[in-house]
Amino acid sequence: MSADNNDSDGAVHYTTLPVRWSDFDRHGHIMNANYLEFAQEARLEYGEHFFFSRGLEFNVFVRRVEADYFRPIQPDTTHVHIETQAVEVGTTSFVTRQEIKDRQKRLACVVETVQVAIDMSTLMPRELTKAEIGIITQAPEKKPPEDIQDAEVEEDGLVDLDNLEDSGYGDIF
Repeated sequence: MSADNNDSDGAVHYTTLPVRWSDFDRHGHIMNANYLEFAQEARLEYGEHFFFSRGLEFNVFVRRVEADYFRPIQPDTTHVHIETQAVEVGTTSFVTRQEIKDRQKRLACVVETVQVAIDMSTLMPRELTKAEIGIITQAPEKKPPEDIQDAEVEEDGLVDLDNLEDSGYGDIF
């Protein structure tokens, strides 16, 4: 990562989404593509919470998505729990890491997404502003739902940055 990039992680945003009957395949697990839909819904809620609800316009395009599947989500799960966090910030882009968990809060999938800030008049990448970087990396967080137990979340709702490892992306843009 270049010297002007910020490696510090941002606050964790918690989302709970209902699981639909159509999310499951004939074998009774959530189809792999639907994990990406859950992640997208949670990223939209992240943007709404940190930017749009504050009257800030923040246009980003997804450049890359990577998903690692660890366990299937079974039909007894009626809601998935998604933790979204910015883990790397570059000059024009940032990476979110999302953990998708089943009803028992067991990790089922991790989705990492590179998102690029876009100038809507030119549809070209633009530099992130200092204000945007501040929101992405240190945004105050709503408290997690009571049923989510996460030892890494401190009392103020922020994640302990000292105990997280580098995401390994290097220079993004």
